[in-house]
Amino acid sequence: MRPIKWDRGRLSLLDQRALPEAFDYFVCESSSRVYEAIKKMVVRGAPAIGVAAAYGLVLASKEADSKPLADRKQYIIKRAEFLKSARPTAINLSWSLNLLLDLIRTLDAESLTTELEKAALRLDSQDYASNVRMGEMGSTLFEERVQVLTHCNAGSLATTGYGTALGVIRSGCKKALISKVYATETRPWFQGSRLTVTELREDDIEATLITDSAAGFLMARSKIDWVIVGADRVAINGDVANKIGTYALAILAKYHNTKFMVVAPTSTLDISAKNGRDIPIEYREAEEITKLNGEWLARPQASALNPVFDVTPASLVDALVTEKGVILEPTEEKICSLLAK
Repeated sequence: MRPIKWDRGRLSLLDQRALPEAFDYFVCESSSRVYEAIKKMVVRGAPAIGVAAAYGLVLASKEADSKPLADRKQYIIKRAEFLKSARPTAINLSWSLNLLLDLIRTLDAESLTTELEKAALRLDSQDYASNVRMGEMGSTLFEERVQVLTHCNAGSLATTGYGTALGVIRSGCKKALISKVYATETRPWFQGSRLTVTELREDDIEATLITDSAAGFLMARSKIDWVIVGADRVAINGDVANKIGTYALAILAKYHNTKFMVVAPTSTLDISAKNGRDIPIEYREAEEITKLNGEWLARPQASALNPVFDVTPASLVDALVTEKGVILEPTEEKICSLLAK
């Protein structure tokens, strides 16, 4: 399942709000349309957001192709800042845009759009290759057949294909190293029930769905060997920002002697964040939890708090898997050493 398609200057994004009932594509022919797709969760998952935004900058270049070169570059810079504001926690968004912004300083008017497009296509293909490498390396941590639990959706739909956490699960299943996969429903957008279960089923991998609040019961009654999740940002000390509920799962895992694995490309590492307190946390509309499919779940006047992410301390992470290698019990020293490779 590939959520991002680029064809002759047109970006098509698989509308993840409609899954699994419909496989519809959201067509973007402008940078504003890409912003809307990111903001409104048409495309989600840190790596996928980053690649989609890169294509959005290509569209921005086309929008300004009649302007003088200096004005055109200034327009692109402004559109990049606009795109960055769509989702503040996922660092891949600003990472990919900054790479392209560095590139435009060296380009002339004739090569601007062409070279930006080449760069976006490279990011697209590199993400897929990184996912496959992480899947292979992460699965080597399974010394015997294991049962695993995953949260949210860190698979093909959150990347350009294959997935981070689900990439490890895919690789483990291919090697017959995983005997059982559990997935949390992941409120309030139900990424687990709608997306993770759907895409694993496409690969003939059976996943058993549980409510978010059943994770503790499951760990106490059934042997869960690994909790495997993705990440939207990792601080230099190894603290991890991921979908709300990840922190609670990490605490449960520690109590029940279950290993906790985070799978994320190095583009998700934020060297400017000393620890989790430096990571901005996105809050979304209250109606995402007070309504379901337009119907009220709570009284209309009820107040609600809707943080999208939480931070898991590095001390609760047993393994951080990147495309450059695996870090056991991550620390700032180990992460810096990895990045220096």
